[in-house]
Amino acid sequence: MTLRENLESKQVGIYFAAVVLGAVMALIVPGTTALEQGINPALAFMLFVTFLQVPLAELRQAVYRFRFLAALLLTNFVVVPIIVAVLVQFLPPDPMIRLGVLLVLLAPCIDYVVTFSQLGRADARLLLAATPALLIVQMLLLPVYLSAFLGPAAASLIKAGPFVHAFIWLIAIPLILAVLVQVWAGKSAVGARVSSVLGLLPVPATAVVLFIVVAAVVPQLGQALDATFQVVPIYVAYAVIAPLAGWGIARLFQLDAPAGRAVAFSAATRNSLVVLPLALAVPGAVPLLPAIIVTQTLIELVSELIYVRLAPKFGVTSITPLI
Repeated sequence: MTLRENLESKQVGIYFAAVVLGAVMALIVPGTTALEQGINPALAFMLFVTFLQVPLAELRQAVYRFRFLAALLLTNFVVVPIIVAVLVQFLPPDPMIRLGVLLVLLAPCIDYVVTFSQLGRADARLLLAATPALLIVQMLLLPVYLSAFLGPAAASLIKAGPFVHAFIWLIAIPLILAVLVQVWAGKSAVGARVSSVLGLLPVPATAVVLFIVVAAVVPQLGQALDATFQVVPIYVAYAVIAPLAGWGIARLFQLDAPAGRAVAFSAATRNSLVVLPLALAVPGAVPLLPAIIVTQTLIELVSELIYVRLAPKFGVTSITPLI
C-alpha cells in the first residue's frame, strides 16, 4: 500500500485525532484563540490540494450532469431550508442562537464532504465539480433565508462581501492553481513530481484545518455551554433527517446509486468550516456563534462515521444509471 493509500484508508481516524489534539491543546495552552487567523489560509490550501485530485476531463464530464446538479440544488436550497425552518421552531427565541444554527445548517459543505462521500461509495467527482455552484448559490440565498427566518435586523448582520471574499480565496484561486498544476504536470517531469507530492496532502491538510478550528474555538465553549446544549438535539435531528431527504430527492430524479449517495452526503454535511469566519465577523458573535457552529461540526463528524457505513447500502437496482 502506498503512502497516499495508507493516509486515505486511515483518514477518519486522522481527523478525529486532529479534533482531540486541538481540544487538548486548547485546554492546556493559553491563547489558542489567536489561531482563528489561520483558518482561511488553511482552508484555501486544503481546497487547492482537494481540487488537484480530480482529473480535468472528469471534472468537465461531471459539470454536464445536469440532472445531478438540479437534484443537488433542489435538495440544498429548497428541501433543506424547509427542514431547517421546522427545526428552528424548537430553539429558544434568542436571535443569536438561531442565527448560528441557520448559518451552519443552510450552507452546504464544499470541502470534506468530498472525502466522506468517497468513503461512502458516492460519486465524489460530482460533488467536487458542483462546489463553485454550491458556494455561489448559498452566497446569494443565505441573506434571503436569514431575512425570512429572522427578519431584516438579523439578516443585516450578514453582508455579501465576506461571501464574495470566500468565493475568490477559497474556491476560485485554489481551483485555478489546481488547473495550472495539472497542466504543468502534463508537460513537465518536475511538474508531475510536484503534483505527486501534493497528492499526498489532502488528508493532512484537512486534519490541520480541523485542528486549527477546534483549538481556536474550544476555549470559548465554556462561556456558551447552555446554548450549545440547546442546539445539540436540533443538530442530531438534522443529521438523521437530511440524508434521507437527499436520498429521496435523488430517487425522484432517478439518479444512479453513487450520484444519489452524493446528494445524500451533501444534504447531511454542512459548511461549518467556511461559515465560521463569516460568523466571527458578526458583532457580538464571540463566544456564542463559534460555539454553536463548532458543536455542529463535532456532531457531524460522528454522524459521518455512520453515513460511510450505511450509505453503500443505499442503492436500488431498478434505477437506471444517469447518462
